[in-house]
Amino acid sequence: MEDVNKVLEETKKINDEYNYLNTIIEKPIQRKKEGKLSNYYITFKDAICVKGVHSRAGSSILEGYYPLFNATVVEKCLDEGAILLGKTTQDTFGFGSFNINTNLNIPKHPLDKSRVTGGSSGGSCGFTKKVKFKHISLGESTGGSMANPSSLCGVFSLTPTYGLVSRYGLMDYANSMDKIGPIANSMKEIAIMLEVISGNDEKDSTSLNSNKNNICRDYSKQIGVSLKGMRVGILKESFNDSIDEGIKNSMKKCIDILKSVDVECEEISLPFSLKYGIPTYYIIATSEASTNLARYCGIRYGAYLPLEGNFNEYFSKVRSTNFHPEAKRRIILGTFVRMATQRDAYYLKAAKIRTKIIEEYKEIFKKYDVILSPAMPIVAPKFDEVDKLTPLQSYMMDIFTVSPNLAGVPHLTVPFWESNNLPVGLMFIADHLKENNLIRIGSYLEGMDKN
Repeated sequence: MEDVNKVLEETKKINDEYNYLNTIIEKPIQRKKEGKLSNYYITFKDAICVKGVHSRAGSSILEGYYPLFNATVVEKCLDEGAILLGKTTQDTFGFGSFNINTNLNIPKHPLDKSRVTGGSSGGSCGFTKKVKFKHISLGESTGGSMANPSSLCGVFSLTPTYGLVSRYGLMDYANSMDKIGPIANSMKEIAIMLEVISGNDEKDSTSLNSNKNNICRDYSKQIGVSLKGMRVGILKESFNDSIDEGIKNSMKKCIDILKSVDVECEEISLPFSLKYGIPTYYIIATSEASTNLARYCGIRYGAYLPLEGNFNEYFSKVRSTNFHPEAKRRIILGTFVRMATQRDAYYLKAAKIRTKIIEEYKEIFKKYDVILSPAMPIVAPKFDEVDKLTPLQSYMMDIFTVSPNLAGVPHLTVPFWESNNLPVGLMFIADHLKENNLIRIGSYLEGMDKN
């Protein structure tokens, strides 16, 4: 086991240079020594509540909030011997693709400090890539918040089936899509952490009952299992002109490797999901976000200001002062589409399209075990390049990740090859509760980019 003082020293040194953690626990928390996570230092995305540890979800509106309880995933980690190290930076409440939308420190890419980590779990992915000691991070995904930064930083991440992992103790972005999952440097660590955090939780009404749903949670046993006979659908839109050439080359190399071990690879298309995924996601997600963020008014929850004026004036001042511009944009959009005069035209229509997206995935999974696509259409951009993007251009970066999240299906990002010395992440998508297929294929491809 690494010396705690050395781990803290390394963590602070990295953090001073890269801004990966909002809070470092000066006396790392450990409940017991033995378990599946013994000797592992665990970091948590800032939106996951850790008892007594500053937790702000990347927003100054929660400045000074110290939870009185642990999220269920934190409890499960402690029960398996984990050592809690700190809270990682994120886009405020998960609103962003580049981890620049925060009132707190902005993280820098682990290989090039002039570039972004990706978002919104950018702190978790950057820190995971940089550290040398035994470490796993828990991130959260609503529309691609783990797949995106893990692709840009070059680490593994697994976004589980919606409901497989308890959301109790997670500060909500969009309740019907939020999922907590592992980020690590190896598939073995991904599998171990998923075994620890998955399973039924009575505190979370959306949690799936493992026995009732016949969920197999022996994920570690899938490491190294043969891929022979597996069927992979290759998303043909992965080779569009808008996709980075290095990413397209990585796709081709991955397909060649899979074919060499008798994996059936055939081209498929998801025309409905790719056409309607972005607008559907941003209508539903911002609707739920505007509802969830209404509680932060400075009276019961949120930053406090001296009481002046009537409630509307006070409410507006607190939120105007403490919410990031991107949070304000999404609150306004979500509130608009939920209005009685607009609900039928936008929200209800988006909900129906979401059902069609789920049906499109289900039809594909009748024939294929997994779908292969890039996680992101680009490699990590520079900060000044991101500054030039319009909000719509930023939203379009989620083109490959929003539909799996709308459908609630699991997806794995595998670091594979590189483009211009920057990581490329490929994304594998499976049917509901088929995480085993993802772990099989991810463990086989691990390290293949170095061959």
